[in-house]
Order: sequence, then C-alpha cells, then structure tokens
Amino acid sequence: MDAFGASEGLGYGLSVATAQGSVQTAKFMIGEHCDVFDEQDTKVEAGSGVAGFIARKGAIPMGYYKDPEKSAKTFRTIGGVRYSIPGDWCRVEADGSLTLLGRGSVCINTAGEKVYPEEVEEALKTHPSVIDALVVGVPDEKWGQAVTAVVRLEDDAALDEAGLKAHVRQQLAGYKTPKAVYRAGIALRASNGKADYAAVRDFAMRQGGAA
Repeated sequence: MDAFGASEGLGYGLSVATAQGSVQTAKFMIGEHCDVFDEQDTKVEAGSGVAGFIARKGAIPMGYYKDPEKSAKTFRTIGGVRYSIPGDWCRVEADGSLTLLGRGSVCINTAGEKVYPEEVEEALKTHPSVIDALVVGVPDEKWGQAVTAVVRLEDDAALDEAGLKAHVRQQLAGYKTPKAVYRAGIALRASNGKADYAAVRDFAMRQGGAA
C-alpha cells in the first residue's frame, strides 16, 4: 500500500498493489475527505482532463507555528469549507482515481503551457538506461522556461540525448519533451529521498540551459 499524504494532512489518496496485479506510478484512489479544485476554486469533474490541486477537509491542522502568512495560503476556506492544500496537482480520471502531477511550486511554464515535472520524469524513467531523472524549467528567451532533464544513467550507458527525447515524445505531447537532457553530475535527491529541484536547476543552468 502506498499512501498519498503530507505534513499538512493525511489521507489524500491510497494506492494498493495485490498479487493479482500492480498499479501505475502516481495513481491513487482519492481520499473520502478530499476534493480537487481548479485555479478558480471550482471543483474538478472526474474525466474532464482538467488539472487541479487536491484539498483535504475535516481533521486538518490549525496552521503552521508562528507563520500566519503561510498558514493563510495553505489552509483556505472554499465554499464555506476549510481545507488543507499542500500544493499537489493532479487530474481526476473518469473512474475517480487521481493521476498525481506534482507540486505546483515546481510547475514549468513553457510557451504558455504548463508542464508538471513528475509526468516527464516518469516517462524518462521507463527508458532502460535511466535510473532516475528530475525535470526543471530553466530561463529561455524563446520559451520563457525550457523543459530540461537531468538523468542518472546505468554506469555503462552513454547519454543518448536524441534517443531520450524521442522516448518521451512517444508518450507525451511535444511541448512536454525536454529541450535538453544532461547526465547528472550531482546528487538528484537529498538524503531523505526528496527531489532537490533547486540544486538540479542550478546544475542544468551551469550546463548551458536549453539546447
């Protein structure tokens, strides 16, 4: 069982794998106390394809200790109901399940389109030579932000940038395909396993940004 939660609240979603079958990465059944809203605070309908942020009502924290500004941003009232909103974005599929897209704070805005890094990362990690991957947006005059990937490869694998781009393009729309792919020269994650997007973005920018 994989639980989808945060320090701001538990029970956002649950994923269960059984001996009879596995589950897809980043797929969860929505928690019974959760709703998903779009940027206008309108509830997202299942199967609409609209991305929204997940929100939990009911038993949630009072707020952050001595941080009223952050508390007001995370613990909001929508339609008269108080919610905990940690910032995770997702789609609600027709069967009521969630496809997790990632934190809104790392969302990439490229040529007017939103790209959620985890979606591109999961596509990259299905390539046999890729062990891990993080995707960031780097400043770009043409695109605003250019989708840029940093990958950790098998020790004996050469970086095939064109091949990795083509691999992503087979699964995702063209605007989500990385403009550049770099081999990791730094650790992608902190010691607790969390993605270090800030360090990876700095590394990607030192490599020259987008191709």
